[in-house]
Amino acid sequence: MDTQQLEEPAALPPAGVPMVEIRKLSSVFVTPAKRAVIHKDLDLTVQRGEVLSIVGGSGTGKTVLLRQILGLETPAAGEVRLLGQPIQELSRKGAASRIGMLFQHGALFSAFSVLENVAFPLRELRSLPDALVREAAMVKLQMVGLKPSDADKRPSELSGGMIKRAALARALVMDPPLLLLDEPTAGLDPDSSDGFVRLLRSLHRDLQLTVIMVTHDLDTLFELSTRIAVLADQRVIVSGTPKQVIAHPHPFIHDFFLGERGQRAMELLREYPFAV
Repeated sequence: MDTQQLEEPAALPPAGVPMVEIRKLSSVFVTPAKRAVIHKDLDLTVQRGEVLSIVGGSGTGKTVLLRQILGLETPAAGEVRLLGQPIQELSRKGAASRIGMLFQHGALFSAFSVLENVAFPLRELRSLPDALVREAAMVKLQMVGLKPSDADKRPSELSGGMIKRAALARALVMDPPLLLLDEPTAGLDPDSSDGFVRLLRSLHRDLQLTVIMVTHDLDTLFELSTRIAVLADQRVIVSGTPKQVIAHPHPFIHDFFLGERGQRAMELLREYPFAV
């Protein structure tokens, strides 16, 4: 079954129009004690088909930026455009069919079965027969490597890797052209992490997805990214291939990429031609 028939597919941007375009974005958090500027005049462009990874130190607003792309938060200034349209316009029309979001810890509903979790975005449409919703959810479960026998399990019965896969199936159930990933391999053991990275790579290729990913895991970063954007000093200080980013002189880049963990992970550059 082609689940794209469930509703009209999201129109892709015309040729030459970025999938995501962020211009002069500023983010400010105000508390009774202080006013904190997280982003100031931040610019970022994501082209169709890219896997863009966002890295940065603690407090640089990586997840905040994902939430603004998703339309869950509004920046203090600047503009976020998705598929050539302002995100506010898409949010009013309903952006669920355009963006899939994989949250760091899965964010599955504990009282729902796996199948009910995956089907939830479709049920929210309130216009589809139950049998069609169930079939579409089962297709996505199998697409991410889960078995039909997993459908009736509760999240508490799943391993960490299975939770990630179930959450990914839910993120993809509306067939969005854009997928956002927040620390997709966090908390997974090495074997589960490697398997999940292979799954993401194949889905990116087969579904022709555009992916924006926040990750601290250097192996995941080098294996999946076609481009890396570094957040520091309240903005994107550099974006490019791993080798281009590593060559940029900045203390965070030196510490993150050129420490012991970074040197180990950089060996992957010899195996992945896109990183050159």
